[in-house]
Amino acid sequence: MKRALAIAILACATAAHAAVPAPERALTDPRSITSPQSPQAGPVSVAGLYDLKGGQGAVWTADGRSVVMSANLAGRFNLWRLSADGGEPVQLTKSDDRQGGPTMLRDGRVLYQQDRAGNEMWDLWAVPLAGGEPVNLTNTPDVIETGAEISRDGRFVAFGRRLKIAPQTNIAVMDLGTGEVRELTAERERDRQWSVVAITGDAHTIIASRGDFNRAVGEVYAIDVASGRARLLSKPGERVDAAAASPDGRRIAVTVETASGTRQAGVLDAATGMVRLLKPGVWEQSARAISPDGARIIFETNVDGRTTLSCYDVASGRVSDLPLNPGVNALAADGDKAFSPDGRRLIVSSQGGARPSEYYAYDLSTGKLTQLTRFAGNAVPPGRLPPTQIVHYRSADGTVISAVLTMPYNLKRDGTAPAVVLPHGGPTGQTVDSFSRTAAALASRGYVTLAPNPRGSTGYGRAFQDANIKDLGGGDLDDEVAGARWLAATGYVDAKRIGITGGSYGGYMTLMALGKSPDMWAAGVELFGIIDWVTMYRTEAPTLQAYQRGLLGEPDTEPEVYRRTSPMTYIGQVKAPLLVLQGDNDIRVPRGQAEQVVDAIRAKGGVVEATYYANEGHGFVKRENQIDSLQKTIDWFDRFLKPKR
Repeated sequence: MKRALAIAILACATAAHAAVPAPERALTDPRSITSPQSPQAGPVSVAGLYDLKGGQGAVWTADGRSVVMSANLAGRFNLWRLSADGGEPVQLTKSDDRQGGPTMLRDGRVLYQQDRAGNEMWDLWAVPLAGGEPVNLTNTPDVIETGAEISRDGRFVAFGRRLKIAPQTNIAVMDLGTGEVRELTAERERDRQWSVVAITGDAHTIIASRGDFNRAVGEVYAIDVASGRARLLSKPGERVDAAAASPDGRRIAVTVETASGTRQAGVLDAATGMVRLLKPGVWEQSARAISPDGARIIFETNVDGRTTLSCYDVASGRVSDLPLNPGVNALAADGDKAFSPDGRRLIVSSQGGARPSEYYAYDLSTGKLTQLTRFAGNAVPPGRLPPTQIVHYRSADGTVISAVLTMPYNLKRDGTAPAVVLPHGGPTGQTVDSFSRTAAALASRGYVTLAPNPRGSTGYGRAFQDANIKDLGGGDLDDEVAGARWLAATGYVDAKRIGITGGSYGGYMTLMALGKSPDMWAAGVELFGIIDWVTMYRTEAPTLQAYQRGLLGEPDTEPEVYRRTSPMTYIGQVKAPLLVLQGDNDIRVPRGQAEQVVDAIRAKGGVVEATYYANEGHGFVKRENQIDSLQKTIDWFDRFLKPKR
């Protein structure tokens, strides 16, 4: 009887939304799901999960013998040097602030970017590769500098530059001899962003992209370094993003959106503006890198949350796939920085749902794969990490939704297990089959977790991505709710013991879920989520205002949209106990949003607790805060989702 009711609920469609087109996928029968068996199963230590280290970008040194990476080996994302043959890494920088985006200067120093206490006000720094004192090259507290590229003659660096009070990012160059900074672009459109793609070998031209936050606009330009004159290379009206360019600037690796709304990897002829697709398909692709000689292009294909890397030979047109493990595979850096100086090897990262991320060196000529890092170490005992799988179910209107399911070991199909739904951030983002500490921690403690990709997610085409515009917390919330009902239909999960947690837009979705479907959820944990789009708009950075306008319109002209899509409208209906976790220095979702949540629930007599983390921004990067926030999440769900002992 319970199963029949669950299937009837899944089949029920509403007239509020129409099914959204996306690549075809076979539905997963919830009763086909089984719990894997393992005698070694048991709770994974939260501290152990954060003993699993990770990287945020890596590049080759000029001699190809070493790799410089941003990694949190000491609990902070600092720079480390590592032999290309493996071995013990050597720390180059030590800072309480996060550092990333390493690239090599021609004088033997490493250029990188660093912010202050999570405030995302990035400066450009340099440190000697042999070790020494780092130097802040820009030192501009009210200006953000990111995405640096070095000219081949070593005279200057080009980068994106944005004033704290401005929405636009422009392109600037810095003379490395004098330190003089000169802006080459002067963008007037308030939602446009310029980014540096490459500098030609003669150092006369910068290949650049110009677009908006919602990827509705994408153009490729050649900018003359001396005059700043910009020339459009792509066809007017096309949506094209550049990733890399050959040294002569004639071939540009691009991602283009086709007429069907699918993003595909291609090569742009700078002389004609024509784009040749590399390997057309139904799933989304992204161009990533081009070899130092311009002969090879690396692109990524995203098939329903799992990514592969492929190599395109420009001369022959042949495509070969890199033989990497299934899961999420990516380059450690874009442009030509992932290539060794001789063009033979690539630095790639590879991970899976039960396989933490590691860096590898891949030899394109021999196919040899050499593991560079040992991030995992012995932090988690073998057999403790539950496996993941990608499942598909129908939402209320018939739209097919993909989700990553993490199934605990040794469950009985008796309808008693607790479950947690994990909405992702964005909303223009995607949950992929990568390693998730939250899912691993919960699933190893008996929680079934489901991380859906609702409408509005990337990876499934333009129509799917745009389906939640001016409907945030509408159809996409239906997709999350349908996922919770699908969990109950497996026969493992108790429908009265389902929680929800997420960060950023996932935090927003948690608040919308608790308010709009209060009887569905038994507990919630929201991390830096939005409660009121109007107050959010008034306090957020100009770039985020531009992003928000693309999703909701202007608050003054769309008051009903803002009212209907704000969790504050429904906060009085929240029944489930809520935990709020927030960084003090968050410029994306300011602390005031969390305070509004807490005040509103306390005013109505609801159960709510909050923790605010000093010196953290949007997402927690300090190891002690990561451990504390995840442990608090587990404790909250244990308190409200598991039977009282």
